[in-house]
Amino acid sequence: LLQDARNSSVLNNDVVGAFLRSGRVAGLSRPVKIQFWHDTVLDASNATCVFWEPGAGMGSTGSWSREGCETTHGEGTVICRCNHLTYFAVLLLPAGALTPAQLASLTHITTVGCSLSATATLCTLLLCCFSRQWLRDNTTRIHMHLLAALLLLNCSFLLSAPLAAGAEGLCQAAAALLHASLLCALAWMAAEAFHLLLLLVKVYNIYIQRYLLKLSLFAWGEWAPTWPCLPTAWLPWHGPTQPPPVPTGLPVLAVAAVFVFKRDTYGYHTISTSGDYRNTTMCWLTSSPAHYATLCYAGLILLFNTLVLGRVAVILRRIRQQKGQAWKDWATVLGLTCLLGTTWGLAFFRFGVFLVPQIYLFTILNSLQG
Repeated sequence: LLQDARNSSVLNNDVVGAFLRSGRVAGLSRPVKIQFWHDTVLDASNATCVFWEPGAGMGSTGSWSREGCETTHGEGTVICRCNHLTYFAVLLLPAGALTPAQLASLTHITTVGCSLSATATLCTLLLCCFSRQWLRDNTTRIHMHLLAALLLLNCSFLLSAPLAAGAEGLCQAAAALLHASLLCALAWMAAEAFHLLLLLVKVYNIYIQRYLLKLSLFAWGEWAPTWPCLPTAWLPWHGPTQPPPVPTGLPVLAVAAVFVFKRDTYGYHTISTSGDYRNTTMCWLTSSPAHYATLCYAGLILLFNTLVLGRVAVILRRIRQQKGQAWKDWATVLGLTCLLGTTWGLAFFRFGVFLVPQIYLFTILNSLQG
């Protein structure tokens, strides 16, 4: 009872209800004063007066709102002044929560950045469809696969918020698509790092049978022939023979298993602010174990990519000492850092004073990656 979809924390677990038998009371010119006592140290920006609004939450019986209520903090007390009567409480928001203005600006930056990235990746893929001579080597083919993954990631992210206003099943499907596209994009960043390792670290020619096919098994969720308008030149098995189709690879296999056997892992994900308890909802993970598993997966990939970049930097420094100039190689590696997704590592610096700057840097750099 009186528990929203976010399982929000209430000060002292105290909820006060005030009503009149004559009917509903709202729009009072002189607000009602409700006082809550406590013996804990509170951050004034994170403890706010709210009231229960039945039926206002996505997939729940209701949610907390602060509309029409003002919060005043005193010594050992929180005073709420509201212009209506209902159930009241003091909601404890997470420390470091964003303000409404910050959330609005981040949403705008994300929308613009993802739109630009989706447009750029789509134009590049279409250009390569008509210029297949660019796709004669594995390096360019891997780049195109990464661009396709980023296009899917950006489109599914842009659709996540609008679809959150629809049916729960549609939102769960959108969340699963977003999760799968993120895992695929990260996997292709790892493929970029592995290929860079073979190009610059291994001095001898190394032949790996069906090289691109094996990378596709690791990074994609299904065989490329199921995709429309895919250039034959950068199919992983491009050649005189075509192997029998295999339905799934690692990322989508995991997402499909979770979606089939534990569908409630995906659904409505709510983002709250410190200044105003007005929810912003998107379709994403709702399970903490799945969230941490995704972070571990991303962390391992980014650690591998960072180690590869470090090794390449050492090799280029040695080349510069021998030849006296290697600025072109340095420029190439700096350009590849975005392909390796090193900026996604900012997700692991969300603490203390770094929280807000980290979120802005993470949003700007990664939304423009495409």
